[in-house]
Amino acid sequence: MNTLARYVSGEIIKSTLFVFALLLALFAFFDILNQLQDIGKGRYQLWMVFMFVGLSLPARIYELFPIAALIGSLHALSQLAANSEYTVIRASGVSNTGVVKMLLPAGLIFAALTYVFGEYIAPPAEKAANHLRLQATNSVVAQEFRSGLWVKEDKSFINVREVLPDNRLSDIRIYQFDEQFNLQKITRAERGEFLAGNDWMIHNISETDISFEGVTLTTTDKRKWRTVLSPNILSVLLVAPEHMPVADLYAYIQHLKQNKQKTSRYEIALWNKLLYPFTALSMLLLSLPFAQSQRRSTNVGLKLFIGIIIGLAFHFTNSLFKHLGLLYDWPPLLSATMTTAVVLVLGAGMTWKQERR
Repeated sequence: MNTLARYVSGEIIKSTLFVFALLLALFAFFDILNQLQDIGKGRYQLWMVFMFVGLSLPARIYELFPIAALIGSLHALSQLAANSEYTVIRASGVSNTGVVKMLLPAGLIFAALTYVFGEYIAPPAEKAANHLRLQATNSVVAQEFRSGLWVKEDKSFINVREVLPDNRLSDIRIYQFDEQFNLQKITRAERGEFLAGNDWMIHNISETDISFEGVTLTTTDKRKWRTVLSPNILSVLLVAPEHMPVADLYAYIQHLKQNKQKTSRYEIALWNKLLYPFTALSMLLLSLPFAQSQRRSTNVGLKLFIGIIIGLAFHFTNSLFKHLGLLYDWPPLLSATMTTAVVLVLGAGMTWKQERR
């Protein structure tokens, strides 16, 4: 990396860090306001609110990387243009392609940080935040229907009334069917505690065997129960799919496929996780045409306002395409990459048009 590339990348990184500080402060403020209404529920206190919001910040950083990169690079490049530094760079013989190469180091750093936060920092932090809040407010992790959480496993259907924050299961029912989908056995357990791997210890069990000879009821104090359910799978209930690690997402998708269940939402999240880090690069490319103006009177504030609007439009459009993909059953890869592809094409097109002038 030459001196000029280091200088340009350094300016972009400094501006982006400043924008990050402002955005995170703003989002943290609104998150605190949102949590204040729950103070007093169970043991939920003010210091827990601040801890919850603090643990939620890595997920915010992951979400905001493209927007912060766009606004930060717009500010940095606009300042270079306003100070005639960009004019000197172009007059020294650096083409638009050369400027793009100067932006690459900053873009690659942003992409790497986005991946690290999305894969290694945000998922456990968000899980810990939700775990803290649920325990403090005496809430349950999941109760998707009035009858609780339902999971399909081979020819069995598992119904768990409540999944608690410490990975305990409450009021478990297991319905086992034969090849013709005739009900063979109903197992009910009062509670379940995780042991290791895929093993649970269930307590106060009653089993009802149904056959042509009649119905037989047996009871047991406790026994081991092996199931596909594990804390990793149940963590889906604590962490949004968009913030789950790639390995956990892939494992859960395979579990759903094996049980012939719909995987679209999780496949979209998986593709988004794989490609999202490169969105920052697209945003840097999109910011470049705004720096082409060589007038010293260029309104930097107006460019920043445009950047904010584009960033918000990207955020909401990205969410819109995910929901449209689920609604109309679009290919997951298309739903996950549509917005980023549009930004990339738009940035490349605007840069090419400026170069043609």
